[in-house]
Amino acid sequence: MRGAKSANSQAYLKTFVTKQKWKRTFKLVEFILSSFLNTFTPMRVTGIILLLLAALQMQAKKNDSLDIKIGQMIMIGINERTILQPDDALVKDLRDGKIGGVVLFEKNIAKTNSGDSLKLLIQKLQENAGIPLLVSIDEEGGKVHRLKEKYGFLTVPSAAYLGNLDNPDSTLYHNRLLAALLRHLGINLNYAPTVDLAVNPANTVIVKNGRSFGENYTQVVTHAALCIQAHHEFGIKTSLKHFPGHGSSAGDSHLGMVDVTGTWNIEELLPYDKLLRSVNYDAVMVGHIINKRWDTTLLPATLSEPAISGLLRTLLGFKGVVISDDMQMQAISDNYGFEAAIMMAINAGVDIVVFANTLPAKDKLVTATQIHEVIRKMVKKKKISRGRINEAYTRIMALKNKTF
Repeated sequence: MRGAKSANSQAYLKTFVTKQKWKRTFKLVEFILSSFLNTFTPMRVTGIILLLLAALQMQAKKNDSLDIKIGQMIMIGINERTILQPDDALVKDLRDGKIGGVVLFEKNIAKTNSGDSLKLLIQKLQENAGIPLLVSIDEEGGKVHRLKEKYGFLTVPSAAYLGNLDNPDSTLYHNRLLAALLRHLGINLNYAPTVDLAVNPANTVIVKNGRSFGENYTQVVTHAALCIQAHHEFGIKTSLKHFPGHGSSAGDSHLGMVDVTGTWNIEELLPYDKLLRSVNYDAVMVGHIINKRWDTTLLPATLSEPAISGLLRTLLGFKGVVISDDMQMQAISDNYGFEAAIMMAINAGVDIVVFANTLPAKDKLVTATQIHEVIRKMVKKKKISRGRINEAYTRIMALKNKTF
């Protein structure tokens, strides 16, 4: 009699689970309950199964939610793509929610029909993303200028030119033209303005390339605020950079470690202090700069909790999104492992990790899936807390939903 009851219960269970399209779950459930089927009625079995499946579904949703949140923290370069094919691996990463944003370079601009091609590429990227992407670009003007006139776009003067001219109307004019173009193309985040002070005339990465509005912080603040205003008028987000200040350095973090301990001055924080108090800021990009006065462990600011959580968030009160400089720059890639660098950056307070994929060596290029797997593994091992992921996700979504 008990055997018949068990057989009936097991058959009822299998029928019920199959009808609910939970076939893959059946074997697990069957295994867990096998020792109890002799004593449970079919209805009792159904009730237990429903509770168990509800728990499994809640866990699945929790995992899905974590995967989505991690994906929003990943900003990836798309290599040399100028078009997006349906069978492209990038499409799968986008549809799987493993990409929160893309960064574009001149290599992503087709040589012919440039404007329409770039606009179409951006449209296709957005169409395949479940959550709208941050589509970003480095458009400072001068030598850091992707959307060149030769492609049918426009000429954008350098920050140094506008700072020396020191005419607010000119700064507004050129930045409005740029912001209008970005909006037309579908680009919604510009890694500008640069608020590094031109305090070291021999500085190769910022000063000699004309990337600073000037040595005087009030002049830098004035023109940076105008740049932000012009972008916001066209709905474009901006990012101040390179925190905590790259204008005094003697080296280039693209090429290796940059220690500014002996050259950096507290005045280099003033543009951030003034702008974060007075303008509608969006994001801050942190540079790979070492200074033992703010971090005695000699970690670059991108990986430094004292620099990000201490200086930027606590001292200056910044509440927005923190973006890393390119994590493939040699200051990071030559000195820290791929996984360790990601873990350290996120734990330090970086919300979006950038992997620009501009390296000449193809074997060093990374995919969003690889970055996502590292972050997920670190969360599973409790080396990155879920709280830290939630915190970053909340800030990123607030930035994405921000309107002007």
